[in-house]
Amino acid sequence: MKKINNALLITFTIFSCMVRAQDINPASPDTSWKRGGFISISFNQVSLTNWAAGGQNSLSGTFIGKFYANYEKGKASWDNNIDLAYGFLESGAARAQKNLDRIELNTKYGHQATENLYYSSLINVKTQFAPGYNYPNDSVKISHFAAPAYVTASLGMDYKLGTYFTLFLSPATGRLVIVEDQRLADAGQFGVDPATYDSQGNKLSNGKMLRTEFGAYLRARFQRNIVKSIGLMSELALFNNYTDPKVYQRGNVNVDWQVMLTVKSGKFLTFSVFTQLLYDNNISIPTYGNVIVGNTIQNEIISSGPKTQFQEAVGVGLSYKF
Repeated sequence: MKKINNALLITFTIFSCMVRAQDINPASPDTSWKRGGFISISFNQVSLTNWAAGGQNSLSGTFIGKFYANYEKGKASWDNNIDLAYGFLESGAARAQKNLDRIELNTKYGHQATENLYYSSLINVKTQFAPGYNYPNDSVKISHFAAPAYVTASLGMDYKLGTYFTLFLSPATGRLVIVEDQRLADAGQFGVDPATYDSQGNKLSNGKMLRTEFGAYLRARFQRNIVKSIGLMSELALFNNYTDPKVYQRGNVNVDWQVMLTVKSGKFLTFSVFTQLLYDNNISIPTYGNVIVGNTIQNEIISSGPKTQFQEAVGVGLSYKF
């Protein structure tokens, strides 16, 4: 997996170079490049001392960064963007817990076929910054950087409407699911093949850290100011795996839908709402229920399987758009 980690690092490095590509010769700027971004940082803190009504001290923070570097000249177009997000919450005596964690890179090259239609190729990489735990149990990691990581490569057609809407459709998409952690791979997390064991529980073979898929991919993105001070971004990605050996699961579509609304007040103060809806048939999520153990009732895992995942982050903080 060292090669996979190196590949991810190379991808991040290439993107950094692309973002700064138009600055190579500042004396003669290339107007074919357009670059910009958005950064938002918010914090919330509560401190209580001898507070009769009760409650706990808490501290939370959220960082969201979105950056792009797009090129267009003649019939060629090259769109690049990176989305970063990280949030944490510390309450009472408990250790700080993350509640938002995302790294996503996209690069898409197109050649114009008609006024709004482009022959295009796309590469998308998704992973996270920090380890994740099944809180309140913070002793066993259930995810971390490159476990999982998703790498998608597509060939297809891209429909563009101005600079605010794009719809990419590919019937030929390869997808890699990387689990750079042997313990998680052995457990078959994120859809990779698990380890095999004999009847005494001895491991016969390691779980695979890589899963390959081939299928159809759709990606739609809308980003525009509704009015001068209110901006809306909505991005939907769908993937259907042709090669899933379980025939009855081939109709299951992986869904990643992100929405961000920003309301700007003054030059730096921003109110933001971010939501993300996820569904992946290869991610198993436990269901908890009350189980009678002896004379006590305990909350235990009673089943597991794929479920719709949803998160929301609302914040007021400092932001800067460039």
